[in-house]
Amino acid sequence: MSNTRALIDALHANIARHDSALVAFSAGIDSTLVLKLAHDVLGDRALGVIGRSPSVPPLELEHAHTLAQEIGARLRVVDTHEMSDPNYASNPNDRCFFCKQELYDVCHQVAAEERVSTILNGTNADDPGDWRPGLRAADLAEVASPLLECGLHKQEVRDVARALGLSNWNKPALACLASRLPHGTQVTPERLQAVDQVEQLLRAKGFRDVRARHLGRTVSLEVDVARTQELRALLDAGALAEVLAQTGFQEAQVAADGYKTGRLNPSS
Repeated sequence: MSNTRALIDALHANIARHDSALVAFSAGIDSTLVLKLAHDVLGDRALGVIGRSPSVPPLELEHAHTLAQEIGARLRVVDTHEMSDPNYASNPNDRCFFCKQELYDVCHQVAAEERVSTILNGTNADDPGDWRPGLRAADLAEVASPLLECGLHKQEVRDVARALGLSNWNKPALACLASRLPHGTQVTPERLQAVDQVEQLLRAKGFRDVRARHLGRTVSLEVDVARTQELRALLDAGALAEVLAQTGFQEAQVAADGYKTGRLNPSS
């Protein structure tokens, strides 16, 4: 606990350097922790902003409101329009750059309206080692990253979040829905909605860490490797057939090696 306390103190000191802050909020654990810390230090001079677009699961927007109320922080939901940018919609390897560029442009607009001095995000110390083109967008937009600056890795983020009583301290990673499409596959609202519906079904069946990869007519299902046989049994029994048909998939397969984040990244 002493190390966790030291991390909390360091984070508070880091954020206290700012007169006010807008947190680019996703309802994930990293940005939730930053919003919590910013609210603790800055009070009403801290504001969360979450983007609303087809790439964000609707349930995450609901969860964002719940978390902001839990923290006591102000939250604004703003529309982002990355889908209208062909650089994003064509789904190149650096798609994430264009998504974050749009998000941070919107955040700067809100910051100007709210007279907020600094934009913060939830980048942690593990992220630079992964394929994350969005980090370049953050640098160009002069976004500060308290978790990264204080050297917190993902497990330390969870430890601090748990110590501070955040209800989502152990929430699974949930990248934007476009990450379910192989690079080069056009990003469309229909495809994003399809993978979201399938993932919602898997969670309703009791699976925690899930991914539904859109492979054209086929959807590749990923769950914890220890439960792949269970998922195959459900698939064989037709328990997923109705939703799969509704979403337009003609075939479903279960990834033998289970759930894996970043599977479709260029470095995978």
